[in-house]
Amino acid sequence: MPSKGINPNSPVVTGSDTVKRFKGLDWRNYIVYLAFIGVIIYFSITLHDQGFVTTDNLLNIIRQTAMISLMGLAMTFVISTGEIDLSVGSIAALSSLTAALALQAGFGLFGGLIVGLGTGLAVGLINGLLVTKVAIPSFLVTLGTMGAVKGFAMWITDTAPVPIIDPTFNFIFGSGDIGPIPILLIWTLIATVVAHILLRKTSFGRQTLATGGNESAARFSGVKTQKIKLMVFLGSGLMAGFAGLLYAGRMHAGRFTFGEGDELSVIAAVILGGTSLFGGVGTVIGTVIGSLMIGTINNGLIIMGLDVSQQMIIKGLIIILAVAFGKKAIKK
Repeated sequence: MPSKGINPNSPVVTGSDTVKRFKGLDWRNYIVYLAFIGVIIYFSITLHDQGFVTTDNLLNIIRQTAMISLMGLAMTFVISTGEIDLSVGSIAALSSLTAALALQAGFGLFGGLIVGLGTGLAVGLINGLLVTKVAIPSFLVTLGTMGAVKGFAMWITDTAPVPIIDPTFNFIFGSGDIGPIPILLIWTLIATVVAHILLRKTSFGRQTLATGGNESAARFSGVKTQKIKLMVFLGSGLMAGFAGLLYAGRMHAGRFTFGEGDELSVIAAVILGGTSLFGGVGTVIGTVIGSLMIGTINNGLIIMGLDVSQQMIIKGLIIILAVAFGKKAIKK
């Protein structure tokens, strides 16, 4: 008689089956998580006496990477469709300035929010229309808007920063803490949950991945691929605009230098996280981990005394390694 609670008809899992499953596991799917753990361990050991593992420093890493994470979440959708957006850093800078100018003009917190987000949406709409309606490659479109938007940001204030003296705005959008928790961490968590649900649990997310996986097949299946691409560029512009608000709130000012070079970090975080540069595969959680890993590396390099140029070299190498180890990128 079989033992109580055991189904005699259930398959028996043997040790050889476990070994086969272990051998069949593709570790490239988890490379970003393993690498992140390795980076944490390395800096914790080498910089343990220089304050790396303190709570203040770890929270500071989260503050520094929040804007990259948020822009990376939107970039995940863009890259998943097989497109790219190089203008996110410039959009963040312009949005920080327009929001600061709106606050300075007396439009209040809500007015500053609307103007800042509206700036991002406007540029995202331009990018999306040029890609979908004029059929210009997204790399060229966003390369052009990156320069144009940055130039406009420099022009409207004559390169001068615009101070923000509204304490409520600064608290909500960057410099506030709720107990020991930075407000930037809360925004990151909210955005991550929303993006994950949108990508994995909605038809929009499935259509986004289908568009990047095989656009022609997706179109024949009834997916409005051009509309999907327009939507992801709108989302990218909106999130870059929101990142600009967070930059402004954290630094208590709008500046044309905010977001400078962020497009490199954002793309690195997305690809490193497991999203295929060729479209069709996207992961929200991986993007956030990739962002945190890049922020951790930057933080550790700064503590070690490396200068900005050396940090840029490391970022470039990260992108190369990300593509080299990306499973889907390799297969495609």
